[in-house]
Amino acid sequence: MERKSGVLMHVSSLFGKYSSGSFGEEAKYFVDFLADCGFSYWQVLPFCMTDEYNSPYKSYSSFSGNPYFVDLPTLYEKGLLTAEELKAAEQSSPYLCEFDRLQEERFELLKAASKRVLDKAPIKTFIENSPYLDAFCRFMALREANSGTPWQTWTVETPDESILFAWQFIQYEFFAQWQEIRRYANGKGIKLIGDIPIYVALDSADVWSAPDQFQLDKKQNPTHVAGVSPDYFSADGQLWGNPLYNWKAMKQDGYRWWCDRIRHMATMFDTVRIDHFRAFASYWSIPASSETAKAGKWIKGPGLPFIKAIKAAAGKTEIIAEDLGDITPDVYKLVQDSGFPGMKVFQFGFLSDDNSTHLPHNYPANAVAYTGTHDNDTLRGWLAHASPRERQKAMTYLQAERGEELPRKMMLAALASVCDTCILPLQDILGLSSEARINIPSTLGGNWQWRATALPDPRTAADLKYYTTLYERL
Repeated sequence: MERKSGVLMHVSSLFGKYSSGSFGEEAKYFVDFLADCGFSYWQVLPFCMTDEYNSPYKSYSSFSGNPYFVDLPTLYEKGLLTAEELKAAEQSSPYLCEFDRLQEERFELLKAASKRVLDKAPIKTFIENSPYLDAFCRFMALREANSGTPWQTWTVETPDESILFAWQFIQYEFFAQWQEIRRYANGKGIKLIGDIPIYVALDSADVWSAPDQFQLDKKQNPTHVAGVSPDYFSADGQLWGNPLYNWKAMKQDGYRWWCDRIRHMATMFDTVRIDHFRAFASYWSIPASSETAKAGKWIKGPGLPFIKAIKAAAGKTEIIAEDLGDITPDVYKLVQDSGFPGMKVFQFGFLSDDNSTHLPHNYPANAVAYTGTHDNDTLRGWLAHASPRERQKAMTYLQAERGEELPRKMMLAALASVCDTCILPLQDILGLSSEARINIPSTLGGNWQWRATALPDPRTAADLKYYTTLYERL
C-alpha cells in the first residue's frame, strides 16, 4: 500500500435525518471532508445486513447489503416514496441509530416503495446476475413465510412474490446507490476500505444454500462453533456461536465460496480488510454445547494454499490482514507469506511492560497503524479508564506533560509512524469520550449505535491537512 492515511467510520454513524446513516448526500459531505484533510481512505465496517443485535459481523448473508443504508430522499426523488412518508420517517434523535424503530418500520417503507416500481427489468436482471443475492432475497422471503423461524424447521417452500421482489428491490437500490458514492469518492481521490467478517451466521442464506461448506450434523446444526480464546477483552474468551467452515470440503472446489466472496467485495471496495485473519492459520474451535469459549481448542486452518486462492480472486484489490489477538508463530508466518499488511493498534502498546509490537518504534512499513479499532474505546475513553501504570507509560513514551495531551499525541505518532497506512477513528478526531464507543466485545445490546451529529470544523480539517502533508501521507 502507498504511504497514505484515512478515517474509520461506519456508514451507520453518518449524520442524517432518518434514524441511521445512509448513502445520501451526507456520505458525499464526508468524502469532501476527507479530501479537505488530505486523507486518502474511508474505512467502513461490514455492509451486510445486521443480526437482531445490530452487529454487522453476524448477518443473514455475507453478500447482502444493509437496507438501512438505502437513502430515502433518493427514493423520493425517483417518485417511489411520498413526501408524507419521507416526513414520517424522520428520526426522533440524531445521536444514536434508532434500531428498534428501524426494525419495526424500515422494511415496510421500502416494500411500499418497491410496489411503485414501473420498470422491474433492471432489478430482475441485476438479481439474475448475482446468484448469492438471489439466494439471500429468497432466504429472507422464505424466512418471513415461515414466521421468522430457523431455516432447519421451515415447512413453507414458496415465498410471497411481493416480499421476494421487495428484497430484490432493496438490494438493487443498495448496490446502485453505493456505486454512486464510490464513483464520487474515487473522483475525489478517496479510496474505500471494506470489511469482511471471518464467519457467517447459522441462520443465514450462506449456510442455508450451502450447508456442506460448514461443520454441521445430520440435523443441520453446528457440531462446533467459532469464537476466540481468553484475551484482553474477556477472561472467558468470546463465544461467537457462528458455525465453523468445513475446510476439507472447501478445498475440494478450490475455495470457490470464499473466492466468490472476495470477488464480490472487489466490486465495491478498493481495499478489503479480512477480520480475524489468524483463523486461516489456526482457529478456535468450541463444542457447540459449550457455555463459554474456554472449552475450545486450536485447530489448524487452511493456510497458504487458501491465501493464494483468495489473492488471485482479489486481483488488483488490496487486502489487509487483521492479525490481532492471541497471535502465534504460525499466524505471523502466514501473514508474512501472504504479503498482506497486518494491523498495529497504538492502545495495545501500553497493556504490559514488554517491548510491544504495537508501539510505533516497532512498526514495519507493511502494516496499517490504528489508534484504535471498532472494538476499542475512544482515545479519551481509554485515557479515562487506563490504569495508572498504562497512563504513565503512555505519557513517558509520548513525552506528554499532561494526560489530556495523550489523545492528540497518539494520533500524531501514528501518522508519523513508518507504516504505509494510518487510519484514525472519527471519534478520536472529534475528541469524544466513551459515550462514542461503537462496540464492546462480548456484550449484547447497546452496541453499534453511535452517530456523528456533525463533522469537524474547517480549522480541524486544516490542522489535519497540515499533518498529513508534514508526514508525507498526501
